[in-house]
Amino acid sequence: MPYSPARRSTRRSSSGTQRKRGNSLEGKTNQAENSSNRLEQTSCNKKPKKSSKKGEDPSQNLLTMFNRENSPQTKNDGEVMISNGKLQQQSNQREPIHQSFSTPQKSSTKLVIRPLASAPAVSKNFAEEIWINYLKQAVKAIQNATKVVFSYEELYRKVEDVCLLKWGSFLFEKLQEEVEQHVAIQINSLQGYSHESETFLYGVSKVWEEHCNQMKLIRSIFLFLDRSFVLHNAPVRSLWDMGLKVFRKYLQQNSEVEKKTVQSTIALITAERKGESIPQDLVKDMIRMFTALEIYGESFEKAFLDASSEYYNNEGNVLLQQYDIYTYLKHVEIRLSEEVNRVVHYLDRITKAPLIQLVENCLLESHTVEILDKGFDNMMEENRQEDLARLYRLLARVHQLDQVKKYLGIYTKSTGARIIQDPEKDNELVQLILDMKDKVDSIVSNCFDKNETFQYAVKESFESFVNMRQNKPAELTAKYIDQILRTGNKGYTEEELEGTLDKVLQFFRFIHGKDVFEAFYKKDLAKRLLLGKSASLDLEKTMISKLKAECGAGFTSKLEGMFKDIDLSQDIMKAFYESLEWKHCGNEVDLSVVVLTSSYWPQSTCGDVKLSKELLKLQNAFSRFYLNKYAGRKLTWNHSNSMCTIRANFPKGQKTISLSLYQTLVLLLFNETDALTLREIHEGIGLEMKELKRTLQSLACGKIRVLRKEPMSREVEEDDIFYFNKDFQDKRYRIKINQIQVKETPEENQQTTERVVQDRQYQIDAAIVRIMKTRKSLTHSQLMSELYEQLKFPYQPADLKKRIESLIDREYLERDSDTPQLYRYLA
Repeated sequence: MPYSPARRSTRRSSSGTQRKRGNSLEGKTNQAENSSNRLEQTSCNKKPKKSSKKGEDPSQNLLTMFNRENSPQTKNDGEVMISNGKLQQQSNQREPIHQSFSTPQKSSTKLVIRPLASAPAVSKNFAEEIWINYLKQAVKAIQNATKVVFSYEELYRKVEDVCLLKWGSFLFEKLQEEVEQHVAIQINSLQGYSHESETFLYGVSKVWEEHCNQMKLIRSIFLFLDRSFVLHNAPVRSLWDMGLKVFRKYLQQNSEVEKKTVQSTIALITAERKGESIPQDLVKDMIRMFTALEIYGESFEKAFLDASSEYYNNEGNVLLQQYDIYTYLKHVEIRLSEEVNRVVHYLDRITKAPLIQLVENCLLESHTVEILDKGFDNMMEENRQEDLARLYRLLARVHQLDQVKKYLGIYTKSTGARIIQDPEKDNELVQLILDMKDKVDSIVSNCFDKNETFQYAVKESFESFVNMRQNKPAELTAKYIDQILRTGNKGYTEEELEGTLDKVLQFFRFIHGKDVFEAFYKKDLAKRLLLGKSASLDLEKTMISKLKAECGAGFTSKLEGMFKDIDLSQDIMKAFYESLEWKHCGNEVDLSVVVLTSSYWPQSTCGDVKLSKELLKLQNAFSRFYLNKYAGRKLTWNHSNSMCTIRANFPKGQKTISLSLYQTLVLLLFNETDALTLREIHEGIGLEMKELKRTLQSLACGKIRVLRKEPMSREVEEDDIFYFNKDFQDKRYRIKINQIQVKETPEENQQTTERVVQDRQYQIDAAIVRIMKTRKSLTHSQLMSELYEQLKFPYQPADLKKRIESLIDREYLERDSDTPQLYRYLA
């Protein structure tokens, strides 16, 4: 066996003392005498240390050791130098050396070893012999899973020797050829292995696992080659990469095996999607193999995504026909979760994004309109907030929220329009709209993540359907507030009532005709204040402050003026009670008068009635007092909203009765007689016949009948006779007889609306003059645009055109003589 130049094992001398390695050779001697034979033996047996100097060839020391076998021996003791293969004696004299193991002494003999002129001769077939006799046999044994006859350390040393002699390229090529031959045989053996996907993949997994294990063992033997030649010279980074490259090469060359491996892996994943149980570890091994071989993207991922797309497209089309939308959305959510788990368990993470996007596109994006058409309205009607939240989350993933917003707007408009346009629902219209608003707001908040664009869509939808009937919603809103603020709502606390008013105010924001609301609200507020029917003056003032914050001080100035009149009237009455006019009245009847400013309060007809002597006396006294105090003012008495409290003596007991002034005047007529006809009563108090019939009906046909009518009927006729009811009795001492409330007739509502329209004309005229005074001249289209920005109520272009013509007639404006569409302001 040739001598190994790379051997670095420690040698010992014949005396058993370990020798140190280095460029200089130092030894321990047992005798003082140093013969030439001992010197020659020491030089031959000592192994030189690998040179630490940069650029020095370690083989030179090796060559020196080989050449010294033929070097001449010295005849005398002394210093010896070996140079260029020749031994030269430096001195014939030397001092004896006494050396012990405990106290080493410095020797006077010095050996200097210099590099030889030429390297030792090595066989040209050295590397090939090592490969054939040792390494190839070891590789074959590993590949065939048989016993390796040589030790791994010995094989490692052989590889090291070959690499140090610069034959690493030869060794790498031979090893690669051997690996390629074996891998080609193994992969070709998989052809026709099995038609069953799982069995075939187990075969592939076995071949792959064996290849990996074999490459690990081979690399451990050829580690020196891997870290020296392969790292710096080979086309691959390591022997492990070489093994992967070879496996990938022959797998791709055998397209049948590669395709079957990919299709079998996809088949197992498809089976798992269908609910079957599969060996996930096997699929995971295949995915790892694809990834290690760097063919995951080109060979597996593309085919896998194509198969997944086809699978989910078919599933989406089928399940949309079989399932309702609620079940379908749950299924989609489960599918997305399954695919995420699939990536976590065995797929490569780079597949997660395209795979999830694929599922979303196949099951959601391509069916968005169908999903919304089939189930959105039902979800909203049934208030299925959990399903709506799921719908929002899923469609947000595919950027289809604009479609959801669109369907939300359509649903809100259609549902609200059905409520608004149904006259039968007028009595409960506002409450229905408020309930609907609460429901939609709750869905937007809880299900649609408080999305601002959704909130804006809801606002637009409400504004659209609320104003389909121009003035009716404003009128009904005012009446709804009137119901809340009346004393009849005793079942609610002030906090609850204020919360309800806040909701109504949200609905009020959608109304364009706020001036109509103001007219009806002022009318109802007047009745509440004058008749004492308000639940709380504080609540009334709170509502006014809310309206002021919403619409500005100009909107509520008249409403605030009504409250000022109430407060001022209390001060006036205090002054009246201290005046001489009141003292001259005798204090027989208490009087309370509310002085109203005509510009603040709604206009109402003041019917003339004949007051009793006592009441007329009080009225005249207050008139003298007021006109003396406020000279130049004019008083007009309005008795339609006046209330009285009287004491009535019945045979079965005395009662205190609260009733209207008209009812009081009728009862006072029966102080002088027990029976009166309708005509006699009409002549006695001078009340308009229609109002008189309604008053008599409340006294003789209601629950509390202080009068008796003949004949008995629900209606008052011309020939009816009314009698004082002597048999009247009631457990209560204080009794209130309500006037029969007459619903506002269409004519009265029309009158209120016409007054609003008249006020709007004044506002339009003022806006036109204000704009033209600033701009001096404008075209018709420019003027219309300016008016659109300034006017806060709905109008028709024809109405604006009429107002412009009216201003031209009144010489506020003029048309340009050359351009009829151009208007000029006249100073």
